[in-house]
Amino acid sequence: MPLLDIRGLQRSFYGVRALDGVELAVEAGTITGLIGPNGAGKTTLFHCVSGLVPPDGGRVAFDGCDITGWRPDRVTRAGLVRTFQIARGFPRLSVVENLMLYGDHQPGERLWDAVARTRATRRREEALRERALAVVRRLNLARVADDPASALSGGQKKLLELGRALMTDPRLILLDEPIAGVNPTLAREIGDHLRALRADGLTFLIIEHHLDVIARLCDPVIVMAEGRHLAQGSFAEVAADPRVQEAYLGRRRWAS
Repeated sequence: MPLLDIRGLQRSFYGVRALDGVELAVEAGTITGLIGPNGAGKTTLFHCVSGLVPPDGGRVAFDGCDITGWRPDRVTRAGLVRTFQIARGFPRLSVVENLMLYGDHQPGERLWDAVARTRATRRREEALRERALAVVRRLNLARVADDPASALSGGQKKLLELGRALMTDPRLILLDEPIAGVNPTLAREIGDHLRALRADGLTFLIIEHHLDVIARLCDPVIVMAEGRHLAQGSFAEVAADPRVQEAYLGRRRWAS
C-alpha cells in the first residue's frame, strides 16, 4: 500500500480545471519528484492534499486512511506536512522561537496556561525548546539559532522551513521548491539533509524546477501536465518520454 494514494483528484477555479482527475502514488521511504511545466497543477495538488484547499472530487488516502477534505491541522497531526515555496516565519522571533511554535500541545494555546505559567506549562515549553534545538543542530543552523528569522539568508530560510516541518514529527513532507533561490553550496547541503532524513525513515514528495536537483535526488519522478498525471519513472525515463518533451514546449534540453 502506498503511503500517499491520490485517486481522481479534481479542483477548478472560476471554471478553469487546475486538477483534472489526478492519480498518483508515493511509496514510503522515497524521495519522489513532482515536475511539470508552469500551470500543470503541482502546487494546487499540494494545496488539496495538505488540506489548504478542498478538492472538488476524488480521494486522498494517507497510510490507508481517507483524509480527503480534512483541515490542515488534522492532516498535520496525521503525519503529513507541507512546506511553502516562500519560507514563512515570524521575522522578529529567533530561529529557535519560530521552531517552537510548530511543536504539538502548545501550552500557550489556552489562555490560563499562558497566563498562569504552571509547572506543566513550563515543562512543555522546555520540551519544545529541546526539540527545536535538536532540529537546529540537525540542520546545521546552530550558529544562527538566536538570530531573528529576518536576518537569515534565503537558503537558511529554506532550512528553517524544513525545520518547521520536522517539528511536527512527520512521516511524509511535501516540499515546494526547496532549492529555489538558494546558492549551489547550500542547495547541495539541503540535498544531503533530505537524503539523511530519508535514511531515517522520512518520505518526501518534492516540487522543484531545477531539473538537475530532481535528477540527483529523486526516484521515482512523476510528471504532471494540464492537471493530469502524464508520466512516471526514473529521471532518465521521463526525460526520454516524447509526451514529456512535448509538454515542456519545444523539447527542451534535459539535465542529466
